[in-house]
Amino acid sequence: MATATTKYLGKLRCSNIHSHSGTEILTDAPLDNQGLASAFSPTDLCALSLTTCIITTMAIYAQLKEFEIINIEAETTKHMMSDPRRIGKISAIINITLPSTATERMQEGLKRVAHTCPVSKSLHPEIEQDVQINIQLAS
Repeated sequence: MATATTKYLGKLRCSNIHSHSGTEILTDAPLDNQGLASAFSPTDLCALSLTTCIITTMAIYAQLKEFEIINIEAETTKHMMSDPRRIGKISAIINITLPSTATERMQEGLKRVAHTCPVSKSLHPEIEQDVQINIQLAS
């Protein structure tokens, strides 16, 4: 079974349907490449995939090690290059809140597994991955 189906809607937009859930993601070309930027661009999704994969991998690790993550929030920035037009760098700032009882080992484990996520390992080595993980303990 296909992961997703895509239909071109015209005007540089696509409708993408996730085969298992039916969830729709619209894509549009960015403003600097003839689009309207009315939705995520394909390269936005690529950059965002790195951040969400890191977060998911850390959450799986916490589940396996049986400790709680109170909150995770992140910012993703995509840096484009030209000649050829491509993603040159993905910056992700990931802020994690753990319970006050979280050990140093738990924190280091989260930071370690963040760099083992499948998207990180799948991206071309010429794409710089600038990932900053900030962990704070709840008061």
